[in-house]
Amino acid sequence: MNRLSLLLGLTLVLPVSAHALNVTKLSTYTEECGGEESCAEIVAYDNSASRVFVTNAAENELRILDVINGQLLEKQVIDLSVFGGGPNSVDVSNGMVAVAVEAQTKTDNGSVVLFEYDLNTESYIEKNVITVGALPDMLTFTKDGQYLLVANEGEPNDDYTIDPEGSVSVIKTSDWSVRQADFNAFKLADLEDVRVFGPDASLQQDLEPEYITTSADSTTAWVSLQENNALAKVDIASATVTDITGLGYKLHHQKKNAFDASNEDGGIHIQSWPTYGMYMPDAIASYQRGNSTFIVSANEGDARDYDGYSEEARVKDLQLDPDVFPYFEELQEDENLGRLKTTISQGDIDGDGDFDQIYSYGGRSFSIWNANGKLVYDSGSDFERALANYATEQGLDVWEDGRSDDKGPEPESVTVGEMGDNILAFIGLERTSGIFVYQLNKPHKPQAVAFLDIENLGDVGPEGLLYIEQDATSRLLLVTNEISNTISLYEITQ
Repeated sequence: MNRLSLLLGLTLVLPVSAHALNVTKLSTYTEECGGEESCAEIVAYDNSASRVFVTNAAENELRILDVINGQLLEKQVIDLSVFGGGPNSVDVSNGMVAVAVEAQTKTDNGSVVLFEYDLNTESYIEKNVITVGALPDMLTFTKDGQYLLVANEGEPNDDYTIDPEGSVSVIKTSDWSVRQADFNAFKLADLEDVRVFGPDASLQQDLEPEYITTSADSTTAWVSLQENNALAKVDIASATVTDITGLGYKLHHQKKNAFDASNEDGGIHIQSWPTYGMYMPDAIASYQRGNSTFIVSANEGDARDYDGYSEEARVKDLQLDPDVFPYFEELQEDENLGRLKTTISQGDIDGDGDFDQIYSYGGRSFSIWNANGKLVYDSGSDFERALANYATEQGLDVWEDGRSDDKGPEPESVTVGEMGDNILAFIGLERTSGIFVYQLNKPHKPQAVAFLDIENLGDVGPEGLLYIEQDATSRLLLVTNEISNTISLYEITQ
């Protein structure tokens, strides 16, 4: 067993009243897929059976593992190719395993495939196949198990000639009936700070549901619309989208939001810049504090970059307004903002052909939002500063300056759970192969707890995180890693 050294020093400690966390890596299962990546992506866990389910999009399979004495042991592999082009998500409730499978042509309607354990064959067998929307990207059961929700992203084809509408499928588990929560009730003119910019796309086509989290009472869902930099709210019982909230922009000229903008500046230089960060969350999670629900987002960022249309450019390729940016030539040098990836879809405020504002992808942070999508907290530049300090103090290569011009450490995944009296968030950094841990007891003032350097233990590219509550003192953390193709099980104790 390997034990991680967790504390970064400075502010990265638990409150005085709590015990320090101990994290032990119990075991790892490695997917075999001919050296390809993306063989271990999203994970689910059946607590009653001590069983793990992992999607393998590269091989179009569902991997099923047993957890026996802390070890991950293969039980079954299910070929999903008969159902479509590949799995994107998996969840389990009351013994029923649900897998989101996109169609062979991703712009066609996809499927949710249900599997149930058969005692006679001692294996999982197909129970039902349910048609949902185009490109079902994520699914989740409500906490009471009465509904299964599916985020149908509806991405366009590569030529951008077919662009399906995004939607959320609401499936009632008592009879597996399906209703579609769509965006037809909304008009762009009524939405503030929601990015809608696909060529010739309607609002309904442009909105792309990415990830879903649900309330503790199973009545409400929140859906991240990543490319749109927005959050949708859904009434589950009526299968109705009740609100769409633009998440606004992060002001990088403020010291608390400073970042490293270049991969050609000779190192890590975190400083303020005259740019706007688009939060663009990927994974989201929720937790309840008192009578209030809070949404936790991993602000990865994502650009639309297709053969038929791309919004991506570098700042040095923009024509900047000299009145707004009087030192634009210096600003556009590679060691400054020149290398930073930006968008051409917005920023020309006055419509005169040059850019008055510069935007970057992702917040390089995690945020907490209230139930109405209002920002409660953002970690600012904490990730980049802590990683820079950690690399210096520990002599470990946990920071990759090669991503500074893109999305930095790229927080992608998040999971939330309780440990004693503490609510903890685990935020996975895709490009840095690490996990930050924060205590969320005070939503307006979270406390950094630890950084888990999982790359040091062979786990590269964390794609999925799952926090599992076992008993009063012990918890498990499942991590799927799409670069190292590993599924790893960590034990967390106080």
